[in-house]
Amino acid sequence: MATIGTFTKTNTGFNGSIQTLSLKAKVVINKVDKSSDGAPDYRAFIDKVEVGAGWTRTSQGKREFVSVKIDDPSFAAPIYANLIERNGQHDLIWSR
Repeated sequence: MATIGTFTKTNTGFNGSIQTLSLKAKVVINKVDKSSDGAPDYRAFIDKVEVGAGWTRTSQGKREFVSVKIDDPSFAAPIYANLIERNGQHDLIWSR
């Protein structure tokens, strides 16, 4: 598992950045109203461009986290990661 981003919780979601070998961007993950059961709880944006979505999940240890999918036409495949709270900040953790 690799930490590819760090975020701060806000009143509307999370603000932070993602950095990988091919991506370095400031990202905002905003809470949204769900339109259906399977709809995302969050939408991710770089500037004004929507680049992903997130779903609230609960771990086996009963801790809440956000499962995030980030995608772009320039990516070979989407990035799937989990936004978890650790030591007062939220880390975006990726694993293949």
